[in-house]
Amino acid sequence: MKKLLRDSGLKGWLYLLPAILFLGVFMVYPLIDVFVYSFEEGYNSASQTFFGTGTYNYSYVLHDPYFLQAVKNTFLLVVITVPLSTGIALLISVGLNSIKPLRNLFQTIYFLPYVTNTLAVGLVFMILFKKTAYSDGLINLMITWFGGTAVDFIEGPYWARMFVLCFYTIWVVMPFKILILTSALASVDQMYYNAARVDGTSKLRTFLRITLPMISPMIFYLIITGFIGAFKAYSDVVALFGTDLNAAGMNTIVGYVYDMLYGDSGGYPSYASAAAIILFAIVLTITCINLLVSKKKVRY
Repeated sequence: MKKLLRDSGLKGWLYLLPAILFLGVFMVYPLIDVFVYSFEEGYNSASQTFFGTGTYNYSYVLHDPYFLQAVKNTFLLVVITVPLSTGIALLISVGLNSIKPLRNLFQTIYFLPYVTNTLAVGLVFMILFKKTAYSDGLINLMITWFGGTAVDFIEGPYWARMFVLCFYTIWVVMPFKILILTSALASVDQMYYNAARVDGTSKLRTFLRITLPMISPMIFYLIITGFIGAFKAYSDVVALFGTDLNAAGMNTIVGYVYDMLYGDSGGYPSYASAAAIILFAIVLTITCINLLVSKKKVRY
């Protein structure tokens, strides 16, 4: 029996069976279910009935001003935060890798925001940036010190609110990226750096020709996960602007899906499903593009 299992490959499938069942029940089936809901027009979750099938749900969502605003906010968040957070994390990681004294202490300090509750960090940022009847906030106080004009970053202009959201998002994701990149830098074989020093290669050329190619798989991993994470942003926005994100004009695609299900305008699972499938298609498309680019740019 054992020989039969080994020869037929069934033993490997038996090992994989728990994971396959878990993924099938909690990932594949819900995805198929959401896809079906997205085509059921007028679906009623209480009576489990609908009056037709078609693409009306997608048409409604794609013409909904709240969804279009959510798409705009999400794309801005992705385009701004992913490159900036990855680039800044790379610079900090290179700096940490080049110092010897207190390296572990600095690495711990940079990692602390990652283990801090997201909502708690959001509350601190709101206090720093929000104007109240008693104070303009610490950030505005610093701006006025240098002769600037105080700005309400939480309830003021759109650019100010987006600045706070991007700043906050970069702050939250930075520790994980620094941890990954410092580990990647530590794994680079010192033989390459020794050969570069013997040849008299400059530090900049060494970084571009040796360091970047050697850690490119980790950079690519962070870019992929950064895109996916930024497209799924919701709790960060709630921490800064509260639960009524449509009124604040700061909703995201995930926030729109949640509102359609449970918010004040909730009770529309068909619209929420259509928005979720659109988000899935966007993330899948961008991931595929990144995978195609990685074949030429990433060195394994």
